[in-house]
Amino acid sequence: MKRNGPSAAGERREVDVRRVRSLLRARAHLRPTEPWPCRSPEAEGGCGVTGFACTIPVGGKHIYEPSIQMRNRGNGKGGGIAACGLVPEEMGVSRRVLEEDYILQVALLDPDARGEVEKAFIDPWFDIDHGGLIPTVDDYRDVPLLEVRPPDVARYFVRLKPSVLARFAEEKKLGAAGLSGREVEDEFVFQNSIALNNRFYASLGDKRAFVLSHARNLIILKIVGFAEAAVQYYRMPDTRAHVWIAHQRFPTKGRVWHPGGAHPFIGMNEALVHNGDFANYHSVSEYLAGRNIFPQFLTDTEVSVLLFDLWNRVYRYPMEYIIEALAPTTELDFDRLPSAKQRIYRQIQAAHIHASPDGPWFFIIARSLAETGEFQLMGITDTAMLRPQVFALQEGEVSIGLICSEKQAIDATLASLAAEDPRFTPIADLYWNARGGSCTDGGAFLLTVSPTDGPYRLRVANKFGGTVSTLSDQLHCDLSVPPFAPRPTDEDATAIERCVRDGDSEGLFSHLLERLPAMDFDTFRGFVDRWADRTSSGAPALGIEALTRCMDRRYPTGEKKRSSLLTIFRGGLERIFERQPHFDDERTGTHVRVTWDTRDRLRGPRPGETTLLIDARGFSPEGGDCDAVLAVKAHQLGWRRLVHYNTRGTRFQGVGLGPGTAGLRIDCYDNPGDYLGSGMDGLEIHVHGNAQDQLCQISKQGKLVVYGDVGQTFLYGAKGGDVFVLGNAAGRPMINAVGSPRVVINGTALDFLAESFMAGDPHNGGGFAIVNGLQYDQAGGLHPLELPYPGGNLLSLASGGAIYIRDPHRTLVEEQLNGGEYRTLSTADWRLIRPYLEENERLFGIRIDRDLLTVDGILSSPQAVYRKVMPRGTTEAEAEMEGLGE
Repeated sequence: MKRNGPSAAGERREVDVRRVRSLLRARAHLRPTEPWPCRSPEAEGGCGVTGFACTIPVGGKHIYEPSIQMRNRGNGKGGGIAACGLVPEEMGVSRRVLEEDYILQVALLDPDARGEVEKAFIDPWFDIDHGGLIPTVDDYRDVPLLEVRPPDVARYFVRLKPSVLARFAEEKKLGAAGLSGREVEDEFVFQNSIALNNRFYASLGDKRAFVLSHARNLIILKIVGFAEAAVQYYRMPDTRAHVWIAHQRFPTKGRVWHPGGAHPFIGMNEALVHNGDFANYHSVSEYLAGRNIFPQFLTDTEVSVLLFDLWNRVYRYPMEYIIEALAPTTELDFDRLPSAKQRIYRQIQAAHIHASPDGPWFFIIARSLAETGEFQLMGITDTAMLRPQVFALQEGEVSIGLICSEKQAIDATLASLAAEDPRFTPIADLYWNARGGSCTDGGAFLLTVSPTDGPYRLRVANKFGGTVSTLSDQLHCDLSVPPFAPRPTDEDATAIERCVRDGDSEGLFSHLLERLPAMDFDTFRGFVDRWADRTSSGAPALGIEALTRCMDRRYPTGEKKRSSLLTIFRGGLERIFERQPHFDDERTGTHVRVTWDTRDRLRGPRPGETTLLIDARGFSPEGGDCDAVLAVKAHQLGWRRLVHYNTRGTRFQGVGLGPGTAGLRIDCYDNPGDYLGSGMDGLEIHVHGNAQDQLCQISKQGKLVVYGDVGQTFLYGAKGGDVFVLGNAAGRPMINAVGSPRVVINGTALDFLAESFMAGDPHNGGGFAIVNGLQYDQAGGLHPLELPYPGGNLLSLASGGAIYIRDPHRTLVEEQLNGGEYRTLSTADWRLIRPYLEENERLFGIRIDRDLLTVDGILSSPQAVYRKVMPRGTTEAEAEMEGLGE
């Protein structure tokens, strides 16, 4: 008879406790006999991490591309990859063997160690279904930038011998503790790898071999070199898997002459990569040691995956609780949790807070959920969000979720996939950031690929189970099929000719906006192509302006996915760009194009030439061969209008141009990288899409317009400039800004907005920010966010400046402040910020009366809609301003 109620629950808890104690006690013999180092000798800089999960298995060449794009986040001292959800035929085994066996991979730093390893740690314990050395290129020097020969890797598909399993379960009393046969086998494999590493790697003496991975349907490879070199050296460009992750390592000290310290690290059936550096490695290691777990490679990443395995496999915590233990919910976010969840989280934090990684970190984890046949990719950020992270989703006939340090690496992955398979598009449907330790998403997202009766299915959920998905009634365009180009309707043809004749880009946008919902993809593609063809020769500026406006604005798209429309608009722009003359072309025009191959012929503008188009393909993302450096030379030669396109993560665009650059405009398409516009002094920059991290640091004056989101530490230490952002700002915007930066953010900021702001009096030349708290939905509609500012530390410890937040329902609370206070918007305040909202309306189409001052269908006063946040201690000066203009 099944028992329920408190008695049954108590019995289950007793079984769980007995199980945990038995597992940890079973590891007592692994305790080191010699002094054990409890401090990591390694430190790492800003590493690059990337990963994706897909409903179809795809080749390793597609993790290669984003790794190359983030090569400047590594220094060639360590890189690695992991693949999960493999194809049995490519592994040389049956599906049963792939799904049921452990794939034990041993890196042979000393090739002669293989026989000893097999004799001591494989042959006595395991039945081997398949094994051997994995293939490599003939000469490692043929792989670019690979300076150290990677180790040979022996791969074995194994199951524990039944007699060994029975003896181990009895000796360790694991069967009596309620563990299943598979759980006992997992623990043996885990302990066997530790013992192997103790003998051949972690002990004093030569490092001869170590276990790379021992999971089911998951493998790890890592080298001294860049991550993409692992794909090349081990001949994996065409090896397919559902989940891939990669890591570019940037160690600043420690052992770097062998791959043992490189990422990923293995738990049991999970591989983890990490960008960051723990401040409490000693504390975490002591916590693990108290549970008979001892790090062998002495890196933050290793202890992270050991924690994950402990809480997942040994304690069997739900994933929500594991994430809470890693990245605790605190302060206002904790207060906003339901009371029942608060009680549980308090217990988790009390038990594990000294093991929660402290310091900047971001994890990507690939998991093989072997019992359910699922594969999973996870991204988890630290509570303070001190490392960059971007998530993305594309759904359709095939679906893919992506996690990277940089958006440009996501787009590099999609471009690589789209070039091979038309079911992918080079632009994701959704991009977003996680808010660490939050009550909204918990700072974590899980991308799970699940088998069904038909194709695999992808589900994306946050820490609390809230799902992320795209609109099911919208479709992608198959761009691999040439459009059936019907003759343009008289209405469309007339509109194109009229707009060309009148130079009316706004008219073309308005016409397309009205016609778009009813157009099919063929008609739409034909319209864009006709516009590009009609303007590319005689009116390229008009053609570029109109298509750019179509990309920059948000509007209803009917049954068509916006990502496909953006790809088509971008194709129309490319059609115009590529038809402009080079420097030595006999043709003349207003626009001149320079490429990597023609860069040596760079010259100043001739009469009638106004714009230099810089095709960034072939240029390095930074350094002397970067297209940003070419732009500096072009400006010195007299060019005052520059366009960067086909950009893939170029850092420092708009940087190094010198003082007094008023009159210079730079337009950036595709994927500009970090530090864009930093130190700008007068120039104007337009980013036609999302921007990355560290924008406009220490900027002095000028104008930045971003037609999307911006990344972390935006406007750090800025001294001035007018900035307009259509979307959101990630963590820590405007920290330590001084002087007179004036910013409009139409979305929100995740946390720490304008911390230590020192921008003086806004009414006397000082700086301020306006946060409108709006978002566009996937159908193109504009709506207020539930919380216009969800984070804490708003204007924290500031001595000057102000924040104006659209908050008609008064959702902001005192707990979000640290040294600031809320004030009523004055007439003088409205007079100050209105010109910036008018420019915001001109740039983005967000109307003051319709979109900002209308609340629940009623036009309201500015004082009823906006709230002012200012530093405490400036109330007397503020009181004097209250009467101005009344």
